[in-house]
Amino acid sequence: MRRVEETSAGGLVIDELRGGQREPRAALIARHDRRGRLVWSLPKGHLEDGETPEAAAIREIAEETGIAGRVVAPLGVIDFWFVAENKRVHKTVHHYLLIAEGGELSDEDIEVVEVAWVPLGELAQRLEYDDERRLIDQVPRLLADIA
Repeated sequence: MRRVEETSAGGLVIDELRGGQREPRAALIARHDRRGRLVWSLPKGHLEDGETPEAAAIREIAEETGIAGRVVAPLGVIDFWFVAENKRVHKTVHHYLLIAEGGELSDEDIEVVEVAWVPLGELAQRLEYDDERRLIDQVPRLLADIA
């Protein structure tokens, strides 16, 4: 089986850092996995030619959620293997923490089934993947550092 390397980027975009009345929220997406199940995850996608992981994260989050944001901190890198179309794929995904700067929540991206603002305290219950849940564990500390 042929081995293929893929690189993607994405992350967690937060809607508010001010000391408002409610807990800050993050935009999550839902899509169907390879088995057809609806799963909630962080928005992410492939890097385009010549694109940095940070630029790809900003673009992919905007495409998949409708929210424009700016990167404020790295969240970490996840890598994993899977088999698709007779290829063994090694995928590396760079994740970043972003602060929303504009846009409207939207599920217009063809790959996205649903999109939602989720309070930070509910992210761990909503996210499907353990590795993404581990990344968000550091979000409160990162937000305290930049607030």
